[in-house]
Amino acid sequence: MAIAMTDKVLAEAFGATEGTALRAKQVALVVAGVMILAISAKIAVPMWPVPITMGTFAVLSLGAAYGPRLGLATIALYMLVGALGFDVFAGSSAETHGIAYMMGGTGGYLVGYVLATVALGMAARAGWDRSPVKMAGAMLIGNALIYVPGLIWLAVLYGVDKPILAWGLTPFLIGDALKLALAAMVLPAAWKFVGKARG
Repeated sequence: MAIAMTDKVLAEAFGATEGTALRAKQVALVVAGVMILAISAKIAVPMWPVPITMGTFAVLSLGAAYGPRLGLATIALYMLVGALGFDVFAGSSAETHGIAYMMGGTGGYLVGYVLATVALGMAARAGWDRSPVKMAGAMLIGNALIYVPGLIWLAVLYGVDKPILAWGLTPFLIGDALKLALAAMVLPAAWKFVGKARG
């Protein structure tokens, strides 16, 4: 059964809807999205067994809020900014950045960011971002799309005989579950706020 993808996404629920004003709004949203992604990547909340970084939360939430096309444009520009050497990723720094950083252990996860952004945008286009349960399901799918290429890339870099799951999956599951729950509440709540604002 095909899933209808005709619903508005959050970014389309306000502001201009056509013409030059719409293009200006889209450009502003993409630039703001890149800034949000860069800032969120550097936010680390103390947590056991590893700190929770907010990068994946921002990636998945922006994908849902922007939809597949605008979300893809935003994540693509974010990757381009990172590839040009700017310190915009969670593990990048003044010493380790750009293409060299992107081809390291994080490379597969960055590919996953792109896949997850598009998937969350498609889920939102299908109306999943209006329901906490469906949004949680979309976030679960998004997380899987980040982890699968991330773990495959780690295995390619370091060998399948290494403890890949212990390095790249299990330490992050608690934090990801908390971020999933947060996003599942935030996006539907934002839609309720939009509805009330419109009277």
